[in-house]
Amino acid sequence: MTQPDIPSAPATASAEGIHKRFGSTHALRGVGLSLQPGRCLGLVGRNGAGKSTLVSILSGLVPPDAGEVRFDGQPAPSLGDVAAWRGRIATVFQHSMVVPGLTVAENVFLGRQPRRGPGLVDWRRMREQARKIMADWGFDVAADTPCGSLTVEQRQVVEITRALAAGTRCLLLDEPTAALERGAAQRLFDRVRQLREAGVAIMYISHHLEEVFEICTDVAVLRDGELVLTAPMTQVSKDDLVTAMVGEKRADQDPERAGPSAPPPGPAPAGPPGRGRTRSPDLVVSSVSVAVAGASLSGVSLTVRGGERVGITGLRGSGASMLARIVAGAAAPDAGEVRLCYPEGGDRVLRPGDRAGALRAGIGYIPEDRQAEGFVPLLGAAENIAMTITDRIARAGFVGPKRREQRAAPLARRLSLVSAGLGQPVRELSGGNQQKVTVARALASDPALIVAITPTRGVDVASKELLLAELDRITRQTGASLLLASDELDDLGICDRVLVLVRGEIFTEFTEPPFDREALIAATEGLGAT
Repeated sequence: MTQPDIPSAPATASAEGIHKRFGSTHALRGVGLSLQPGRCLGLVGRNGAGKSTLVSILSGLVPPDAGEVRFDGQPAPSLGDVAAWRGRIATVFQHSMVVPGLTVAENVFLGRQPRRGPGLVDWRRMREQARKIMADWGFDVAADTPCGSLTVEQRQVVEITRALAAGTRCLLLDEPTAALERGAAQRLFDRVRQLREAGVAIMYISHHLEEVFEICTDVAVLRDGELVLTAPMTQVSKDDLVTAMVGEKRADQDPERAGPSAPPPGPAPAGPPGRGRTRSPDLVVSSVSVAVAGASLSGVSLTVRGGERVGITGLRGSGASMLARIVAGAAAPDAGEVRLCYPEGGDRVLRPGDRAGALRAGIGYIPEDRQAEGFVPLLGAAENIAMTITDRIARAGFVGPKRREQRAAPLARRLSLVSAGLGQPVRELSGGNQQKVTVARALASDPALIVAITPTRGVDVASKELLLAELDRITRQTGASLLLASDELDDLGICDRVLVLVRGEIFTEFTEPPFDREALIAATEGLGAT
């Protein structure tokens, strides 16, 4: 539905009747929306709803099959006219697009440097202009600073400045807080308000509905490639948005109705301590230290009892993610050890940085960066999911597609994986479905201990609930332990206790769920230790 009281001022940018197909997938179906000067439109929807495709079309990266993009009421330039697009609309992606080896000024004027003669760049004027536009907008980043030394927040400032310097009056912010700490996110919101008050039109794409309510004036919901709701923020609730995003639940999308997952076919082979166990081993981390810029640890020790679910959290750079990577064998400490202590007696010290050895020991791993560690993009979903159990399902050293899909299919169903088939390359899936493949791969080995780092990052509300429900179910049902590192407080709700790290050390512990959100946030800032 469309609400009539959204301002009818001329649209800075608009999409009109946009259709887009990728093979058999109808990614967008007649989508029409407008970005108004001085307003911020939140774009939300489940993974695979068409958000990324719409952003690509509005950015001039992909042509629509039907419909058109217009700026100030006029048809958009041809896709080959990059400079014309740059002067009308700019996208700030969650992964920085600045060139690290160039300075701030060089990035701001990349591709359109001021000249003082044929082939000669006027470096002085370029630095002065960069300083002026930074000062005009109150951005505190030095023009001569190499971008490789900037924080994620500062790189975003550079990208926004580059857009404004090109004359852009329309910004698309794609998951802009994904890599920001809370303080940096609040400063971003202040900048968005400042831009809005200056008449810039903004589209804000986010999976975090609380951010949409905080910063947006209007909202649009995509579902299965269709625009199903547009409204001012004052006229919708969070429940309204979730209902619009999810629509009618199918049985295979509802973990309460789907029933328990089917057991894997055939007899359970002998394997790591996750298979056929009565109780998982205790995880004992002793005096782990590592000196890495932005992720140091100083003599951290902890114990996770068999079957216990323990969360670790902290601000970016606190060491929480690094600690989880060390336990999973994905990183090596400078000192200390990680060992598993079995209920029947005996310890197993894990070799530092040996991910394959940790997998053999029964440790499943859901990494923070799915693109780098979570899957092989060119392989299909089934191949990726079954990758951790190839040695168990191989016959004469060969794994056939049918056997692989038999093992992958139950997990794909449990996680409501949306794909054209389990053979579809994972690189073709939406970000949320790529995350489901990553989680399924970690669970396929029936791990005794699951190490998960921000397992719901970059997924929509419904998928987030589904993934957390599956981690909760699998640990309760199998007795597996869980070590969950996340700065997403909702993720920590399935834990029995939570440890807070501050500057590489355990600052405090929360032992009584449900955990007080305000107290958790204060603790991550180093306040209110108990």
